[in-house]
Amino acid sequence: MAFVTRQFVRSLSSSTSASASAKKIIVKHVTVIGGGLMGAGIAQVAAASGHTVVLVDQTEDILAKSKKSIEENLRKMSKKKFSENPKAGDEFVEKTLSSISTCTDAASVVHSTDLVVEAIVENLKVKNELFQRLDKFAAEHTIFASNTSSLQITSIANATTRQDRFAGLHFFNPVPLMKLVEVIKTPMTSQKTFESLVDFSKALGKHPVSCKDTPGFIVNRLLVPYLIEAIRMHERGDASKEDIDTAMKLGAGYPMGPFELLDYVGLDTTKFILDGWHEMDVKNPLFQPSTSLNKLVAEKKLGKKTGEGYYKYK
Repeated sequence: MAFVTRQFVRSLSSSTSASASAKKIIVKHVTVIGGGLMGAGIAQVAAASGHTVVLVDQTEDILAKSKKSIEENLRKMSKKKFSENPKAGDEFVEKTLSSISTCTDAASVVHSTDLVVEAIVENLKVKNELFQRLDKFAAEHTIFASNTSSLQITSIANATTRQDRFAGLHFFNPVPLMKLVEVIKTPMTSQKTFESLVDFSKALGKHPVSCKDTPGFIVNRLLVPYLIEAIRMHERGDASKEDIDTAMKLGAGYPMGPFELLDYVGLDTTKFILDGWHEMDVKNPLFQPSTSLNKLVAEKKLGKKTGEGYYKYK
């Protein structure tokens, strides 16, 4: 009887252990790679929702600017959120900032993180080199995620040995204000990883949606062809850019017209996405290059950030 009891206990212990290993990862510690607009925004919302964050970039100067930007955004938010209790607002800002540390060497911090979110330049080779290096230093349970808006998640994940713990986590700009997060599941992403990222997104106060690893995911796959079709209408002389913008705002209820949005996003960004898709599927009519877009980018007229794109800005 004692032998049977011991065997039962061993069996129960083994099954409990297996069940525990299948449990979702509760993300507490986050490493964000890239201190630009998106990376800083992700770091901000993660810290503001109670996570410990390490923000990583190449130089201390970049990180100092990122931290300053985060602080400015937090103070603006706290004035509205805590309008009747300024002291509580100050405490919120200080607590959030204290949860963000910075580092210039990602490999030295990923050993103790639950989630790595990459938000660096949209270059597959650079992303692959980064994740290949981090894969050697990160803990076994650590989930890797890319914030790419245009590259295939599978192509990035293949640079690592943790394809089952790799997914897309696509935030929208500006991160603190935009509620949507696209959670991208590749054929190799485990259900455990996917559910962990969905839970993490909800913990940030975001609304996650799921999508397979298809070009552009949901939003950009629908948005970019719409923007390019607006350009083609203008190129054909069907309508002026001003009338196209007005029509879509008043007729479709969009907050911005396509040309206003193109200039806001950056013409180089749209061209980069379109070129990448065209390379993947040359015959797809939706992905064909645009003459006027290519010309403006070649002339460095990239939209609001350069003072001129399809419109001129003072």
